[in-house]
Amino acid sequence: MKIVAADVIVSSPDRNFVTLKITTEDGITGLGDGTLNGRELSVASYLRDHVVPLLIGRDAHRIEDAWQFLYRSAYWRRGPVTMAAIAAVDVALWDIKAKAAGMPLYQLLGGASRTGIMAYGHASGRDLPELFDSIRAHLDQGYRSIRVQTSVPGINAVYGVAAQPSTDGKRYDYEPAQRTPLPAEEDWDTRAYLRHLPGVFEAVRNEFGPELPLLHDGHHRMTPIQAAKLGKALEPYDLFWLEDCTPAENQEALRLVRQHTTTPLAIGEVFNTVWDYQTLIREQLIDYVRSAVTHTGGITAMRKLLDFAAQYQIKSGIHGPTDISPVGMAAALHLDLAIHNFGIQEYMRHGSLTNEVFRQSFSFTDGYLHPGEQPGIGVELDEEAAARFPYQPAYLPFNRLQDGTVHDW
Repeated sequence: MKIVAADVIVSSPDRNFVTLKITTEDGITGLGDGTLNGRELSVASYLRDHVVPLLIGRDAHRIEDAWQFLYRSAYWRRGPVTMAAIAAVDVALWDIKAKAAGMPLYQLLGGASRTGIMAYGHASGRDLPELFDSIRAHLDQGYRSIRVQTSVPGINAVYGVAAQPSTDGKRYDYEPAQRTPLPAEEDWDTRAYLRHLPGVFEAVRNEFGPELPLLHDGHHRMTPIQAAKLGKALEPYDLFWLEDCTPAENQEALRLVRQHTTTPLAIGEVFNTVWDYQTLIREQLIDYVRSAVTHTGGITAMRKLLDFAAQYQIKSGIHGPTDISPVGMAAALHLDLAIHNFGIQEYMRHGSLTNEVFRQSFSFTDGYLHPGEQPGIGVELDEEAAARFPYQPAYLPFNRLQDGTVHDW
């Protein structure tokens, strides 16, 4: 089944997305997500200028061979741009293979290991009353697990706290990439954050009880000893996980964190290959793998990564905010449904304009996601709708400390 065309579509309904559409000689099409938040055009160029010419004439059924060819033939391996481009090809080929087989992708991955996929939502607030309202709103929407992010006194803008409506007028928790010519500057104070956060979780537990799974994202902002201190301080509040407590490029740093706290740890949304996890998984320094299918080489690579993690009783927690397109989200859900060591799935609802461009078959009911029974991954692209929303420059913010030093965002 030869590939006869591969098109890169960049659109910006509620935000920028990069979509790869592969077409075979018998008219079957497959979609892949190549979105890299704030650097979308770099992946689009990599695909259009370097990858697409290599796809024409190849057998669409040879997914593993295509993956290895794109990874090894480039010589300079890994990196978010390369791996997002490979992921787009990989998911599109799996979409084609499942459509050719006439079944949803999860069936080709071994069938369902569960009836539904537990998801968590993103609640936030600038103070406790607003935070409580956000948690209640997410519970009303059906979420059974909640990520809690909060403003910190003395800090003007904090990651994960919804501060303004999105372009369609709805509150998002959150889409931080702002459509501006330059990235926005934010401030940060780790000591203020460490003083404030335990009291927030104490208040949330007192208000919502011990049963509700609560998550929190530290967003790489702490040193290892600061992360250990926070993990220990949060132990009384029984978190489902503490995410990205310290920049994990230094994998050995997690040894120190692990020595001091039993709070479960989730890491990896900025990782893009299994090599980023080798020490973390082998030494059981984390509890959840946070990579995205879109940024980690697609379904082929993520399945291998999660099988490696399963040997050490480490579970999945696949990255799934709104900078993952519905194509990438659907791919994650098929993998979630099939693997044994599923943990939880991040789920942020896309805006109405995005849903107009990407027609989706996955569902969210009573706190659980399901990819649906449509052949393939279950997403179709409305190219006419996509064309109405051209690319707009957008950047993620960055941080400075009080003395002006650029800090981790």
